[in-house]
Amino acid sequence: MYLIVTRSFPPEVGGMQSLMWGLSRELSKNFMTKVFADYIDNHEIFDEQASFSIERVGGIKLLRKYRKAQLINEFIKENKIEGIIADHWKSLELIKTNNKKYCLIHSKEINHPRGSKSNQRILNVLNNVEKVIANSEFTKNLAINCGVNEDKILVINPGVDPAEDLDKKSLIKIESLLKVKTPRLITVSRFDKRKNHEKVIMALRNLKQTYPDIVYICVGDGDEEQNIKNLVKELDLEGQVMFFKNISSNLKNALIAKSNIFIMPSIIHKKSVEGFGIAYVEAGQYGIPSIGGKDGGAADAIDHDKTGLICDGNELNDVYSSIENLLKDKKYIEYGKAAKIKSQNYHWNMVIEKYKRIL
Repeated sequence: MYLIVTRSFPPEVGGMQSLMWGLSRELSKNFMTKVFADYIDNHEIFDEQASFSIERVGGIKLLRKYRKAQLINEFIKENKIEGIIADHWKSLELIKTNNKKYCLIHSKEINHPRGSKSNQRILNVLNNVEKVIANSEFTKNLAINCGVNEDKILVINPGVDPAEDLDKKSLIKIESLLKVKTPRLITVSRFDKRKNHEKVIMALRNLKQTYPDIVYICVGDGDEEQNIKNLVKELDLEGQVMFFKNISSNLKNALIAKSNIFIMPSIIHKKSVEGFGIAYVEAGQYGIPSIGGKDGGAADAIDHDKTGLICDGNELNDVYSSIENLLKDKKYIEYGKAAKIKSQNYHWNMVIEKYKRIL
């Protein structure tokens, strides 16, 4: 039996939650699997449809970590465990066992100064596991720079489920909303500094001169939402930017499929950095190329000058010229076809084979 220990799991929504669900589901097709996950309201309906055991651990966050570790340590003593896979180094910190341990790393959670107290705690965990599984080459190099033993690290990019079929009613609704607006840029993400919506909006002010009907579609919510909306108003771009949040997956997928370019020129903000960027792959599944930032793991998801472009998200000129480059002669069509082909490499049925080889 393999244990999966995670702090992020559905029905909570997010990239990490999707990753740990996909990994658990695919692993359970090959091995006996049990998941220890944090308590989430209304988890019962979700858990019932899983083909493996999910044990939820609740309580105050500070105490939950210790209670979960105690439950896992007791379970290990009473059962034959082949290995333990964790979503975060903190999920393994209190696990006492000689069983093989595997830890996924994503970027910002290990991005602490070398020699700091947090860095020492991280190294105590990661240098004592069987394998450290980085989500991108960027994250692997970050881990090495932080002092993780290079021989223990391998890169396995996150998996995705095959794209959902597009809903005809949603497509019709999106076309009626967008009407003659073209070309179409889209970002699907949280509104935070790292995602860099601001630079896209600032570039839009200049692009509007060449493309008067251009539209930038922003799907999501977050702490920076009001600041972004204020910038749109300040630059008089309310006719060029559309905001959507709390929409169905059918509408979200239709918005992506009806766009021309997915853009998220991520930057490093404090310790926060884009470790991979599964959103680029998800856009690629619908034949939409991406523009990503050079800071982070976007280069694993985007083949520069083939399935999209990598730019310097800190430089407004670079963001602007990258958009202009893909729009010129509708280059995004050719890039989109290549992005769709590349996206197939990230399907879970292929990604899980890499996990099976190390287990």
